This record gives sequence, C-alpha cells and structure tokens, in this order.
Amino acid sequence: MHIGRPISPAAKARVIVLTADEEFAASVRATFGAGAQIGLDVVTSSLAGCTDTLDTSGATVVVADAGGAEESELLALERLMKRIGNWPPVVAITQSFDGAVARRLMQMRVADFLVKPVPPVELVRACARVAKSHASAEGTEAQIFTFLPAVGGAGVTTLAVQTAMLLLNSGSRGKTSTCLVDLDFQHGACADYLDIEPRLNISEIEPRPERLDRQLLEVMLSHHPSGLSVIAAPNRPAEMRSFDPDIVTRLLDLVSSHFDYVVFDMPRTWFSWTDSVLLGSNRLFIVSETTVPGLRQAKQLVAAIRERLGDNPKPQVIINRFVQKMFSAGLRRSDIEQTIGDAFLACIPNDYALVREAIDRGVPLEEVKKGNQITIQLKQILLPPPAAKPAAASVAKKLGMSWARA
Repeated sequence: MHIGRPISPAAKARVIVLTADEEFAASVRATFGAGAQIGLDVVTSSLAGCTDTLDTSGATVVVADAGGAEESELLALERLMKRIGNWPPVVAITQSFDGAVARRLMQMRVADFLVKPVPPVELVRACARVAKSHASAEGTEAQIFTFLPAVGGAGVTTLAVQTAMLLLNSGSRGKTSTCLVDLDFQHGACADYLDIEPRLNISEIEPRPERLDRQLLEVMLSHHPSGLSVIAAPNRPAEMRSFDPDIVTRLLDLVSSHFDYVVFDMPRTWFSWTDSVLLGSNRLFIVSETTVPGLRQAKQLVAAIRERLGDNPKPQVIINRFVQKMFSAGLRRSDIEQTIGDAFLACIPNDYALVREAIDRGVPLEEVKKGNQITIQLKQILLPPPAAKPAAASVAKKLGMSWARA
C-alpha cells in the first residue's frame, strides 16, 4: 500500500502518455483506444513543459517520452520520479539507445524503457508487465494501523506502543518486522515511552529529498531491545512548523515498503499530509475517553473523516481507560454505543498503575504483568489482522485481461 496513492479496486485502468511527438501520440491512441477497460490520457507536451504539474492520481502506468534524451528532458523526468515515488510505475521512451542514458534511467528507477520506433504490441506488453510487477510488490507492503486522538490526553501513544509490541510478537515463526512511527513532530512521546533516543531529522532530509533511501532510513531508525523499530523526532515544543507533505509521504512510503507492520501515532492537529496517511491506512482507530465531550468529539471526528475522505478508510472508535461501575451515575457502555453508533469498536479497561510502570521502565505491558486486561482487549481488536487485498493488484489483473490478446 502506498501512502497517499490509493487506487480503488473498481477503478478503470488508466494510462497517461506524455509526449511532444505527434506521430507517437497518434500511434498510442490507435493502440489503446480500442480497449474499453483502459482509460487513456495523452498529454501533448515535452517533459520539461509539464512534468511539475502533471496529475498522476489514479494512474496505473505513466508513459514518459524523453525525446532525444536531452539534459532538460532527463532532469524533468528525474523530478517526476521524485515527485510520484513508487506509484504509478513509469515507462520511459527515448529516441535512441545510449549506455549513459540507460544508466540514468536505471538510477531514476523507471519501471522500463523502450527505444523508438516502439511497436504497439511492445508498448502494451511493457505497460501490462510493469503494472503487474508493481502490484505484486504492493502485496508485500506493510499492514498499516493508525491511531488518531479525538481529544488530548486520551492515551493514544500508550495504545500505539502496545499495538506495535503485539504485532511485533504476532508471527508464528518468531518476530515480525514492525515499525512504530511517531508523527507528532512537536510533542511526540513514543521514544520517551520506550526509553530510546529519537533519531529522525526531517530538516536534514528536506533540502535534498533524493537522499532518502533505505540506507538513510536505517540511520534514522531507533531500535528498542524488544526488536521494535521506531521512527521519532526529537521534541520541539517551542517550534511549530509544517514540513513539505511530499517529504513526509515519501518517508512513509519508504517505511511501508520495508516492514510487515507499521503503526502510526498521529498528532491531533490536522496537517497537509494527514489525508494521505489516513487514506493509506488498513485500519484507522480514533481514540477518546469516557466523558460526554470526549464522545461528542469522537463522533464529530468520524463524521468529518467520512465527509472529507469518503468510505475509505473506515474510522473505528476506541474508548480508552473505561471503568464500568454497577451502581454509578457515570456513562455506561450502552451510552457509548448509542452515541458513537456503528463506528464504535471497543472499550479499553483502565489500569493506570500498570501503564505508568510500563512507561517508566520503557517496556511493554506484558513484561510488567502477563495476561493483563489491556493487552487481552487489544489482541481481540488487532489479531489476526484483516486480510486486505491490494487494490493495485486488482487494477493490474484488469490490465492483464484487457491486454491479453496483445
């Protein structure tokens, strides 16, 4: 799953062709125009002319004509690759073959490249091949669990940390690769809860985003003795700044492609990249508390997400630190269910002393007290994870069926 680049399973396969060559454009229209299952967008422009504004949302494959591979065109293609990240895959077209150009294209990580004149059947096969291979890679990406607070102090970080620990130890043959990502760059507490040093420095990445690769990611990862990987930035309580959303989504795309599970601890503030994170989540949990204002705000947040992002993702509300007293005038579970409606998921029992000791020691709850009620409830919510068929695989299958006669 790619953060910020969701593709609906029912979506029509869409190919974008960017070329200034009218003859090639006509050939492409003739090649793809007959396919009812394929949407074709031909942009008649050089790469340098529109690569910075090209809308690739919802695309299955992008075909980029670099012409004679002039330096301006290659630089424009490089900017395009950096902007769109891993999806959609890009097939580059050049006027002639050159070893130096081929190396440049490989360094940009284009999915494939062809040399003119391009036989229509070869172009079709190349597009189908890269769509399928990228969909296959999509299937290996992380399951993403996102925790979003409805109110301050609801215990989101505690639940995110314990969820990450549970997922880490959920494998039948040992530990699964799991990463906890603290996205509260101003007041994040994940590293403090686990007693580890935060090592993420987005300010260092921002001037040169092309440096962000697996090697740099390893440098910025913190590691807990349990085996949990953590991405967290040092707190900057007096510094409020908004990072380039492309930097954040690029970082999260990289994380999601290298771990089995990723858990996001979200800030309460809504940033320009928040939509992308929520849309990329397999499960989205809104955490609130057992108070009338807390329930109201949770309900309002569910409604806002549905209005803003549509049917996916499906937010589920968790009420943390719930205490049910038989003869109390306080809120009961039935009151919570009635207020929240179909978005209500579960109540997590209150055990302040247990949570406080785990935080002070920087260890999971199970290490303090095995079989505690908080862990039991979280296991019921999380395990086994829901099977999510990658949307991109569905689109690629449609491509393969549509172009099977090519």
